[in-house]
Amino acid sequence: MNPPKFTTLGCRLNAYETEAMKELSQQAGLTDAVVVNTCAVTAEAVRKARQEIRKLRRENPNARLIVTGCAAQTEPETFSRMEEVDAVIGNTEKMQPDTWNGMAADFIGQTEAVQVDDIMSVSETAGHLIDGFGTRSRAYVQVQNGCDHRCTFCIIPYGRGNSRSVPAGVVVDQIKRLVDRGYNEVVLTGVDLTSWGADLPAQPKLGDLVMRILKLVPDLPRLRISSIDSIEVDENLLHAIATEPRLMPHLHLSLQHGDDLILKRMKRRHLRDDAIRFTEEARKLRPEMTFGADIIAGFPTETDAHFENSLKLVTDCDLTWLHVFPYSKREGTPAARIPQQINGNIIKDRAARLRAAGEAQVAKHLTAQIGKTHHILMENPHMGRTEQFTEVTFGAPQTEGQIVTSKIFGRSNTQLTV
Repeated sequence: MNPPKFTTLGCRLNAYETEAMKELSQQAGLTDAVVVNTCAVTAEAVRKARQEIRKLRRENPNARLIVTGCAAQTEPETFSRMEEVDAVIGNTEKMQPDTWNGMAADFIGQTEAVQVDDIMSVSETAGHLIDGFGTRSRAYVQVQNGCDHRCTFCIIPYGRGNSRSVPAGVVVDQIKRLVDRGYNEVVLTGVDLTSWGADLPAQPKLGDLVMRILKLVPDLPRLRISSIDSIEVDENLLHAIATEPRLMPHLHLSLQHGDDLILKRMKRRHLRDDAIRFTEEARKLRPEMTFGADIIAGFPTETDAHFENSLKLVTDCDLTWLHVFPYSKREGTPAARIPQQINGNIIKDRAARLRAAGEAQVAKHLTAQIGKTHHILMENPHMGRTEQFTEVTFGAPQTEGQIVTSKIFGRSNTQLTV
């Protein structure tokens, strides 16, 4: 009787939910099972999920194989038809104790093979909270799930449902427990983080939540925000950026493109100048602020001129950490129906050029840090991260989870050295 094995594909929120599923399955007494938490962000992600499932079945021929996550939510029939799969459960069901109690009952007439309900009918974020996961250095707190926007390239709202927020009091109480357990950094995470609060009484904003956390948890050394939509940033969040040193000076922006026409065809809510204006304003408030960004290469109808605007945005916004996504046609999205799809070789070339631009920006950032003193949160005895999320390597071992103050003396590849 072996404990279940879990495999996580995709985003940090999936990783968070995998930890919650581990607790739920353990409480239910589930054994001899393999659980795959899938991603659906691109067609390639679904293909990799199927590939991983086949691999896990070969490695675990006698285990029960359970598939969940966004790909299971959006394409349950794809996975239920796979002979390797015993059960498919949706994103809502995977966070419910009754689901795992049923899975622990050996499937003998007690559990449906496919449990995937309408995600759009869900009105609350799952109440199951975990007190941190991963290393002892930082903890992730889910404050929001789902998305109310319908970008033409994105399938995620159909996997996650509409936006739902965790009440501020619940978030604050969880962070207090994490600090009591010794965590020195907390990361707020969600699918569309800047939409937090829209479904709560009085419709508070993300900045209100950030200020409340920093006020009510004074012993929290570092608060970090994951990916945000810059057009939705509110005045209180800007105020926190300007006045709260415990809010880390690193923001990852959901930009997606640098050309106004393509942004409109993507159904984004910002224009090129909005992105540039926000990064300039944030840097005026916090000069050490660094930015990452998601950018898609090869969106349908993208011309060379459109692409050059994306490439130029990297330097116009002075982005440092790029997540480059070669456009992948995703059935079920409006973008997949656009006739002018871009040739795959062109997409590959444009993605490579964006990545090269990103590498040049990283090199520039690393060089600028030499000689500066940073407060570095240790992720393991020989590697930690600065406030801007830059990796720093240490020759002498340090204590994992502690914040070390050190001067930067050099760089190696994509890391700083002390």
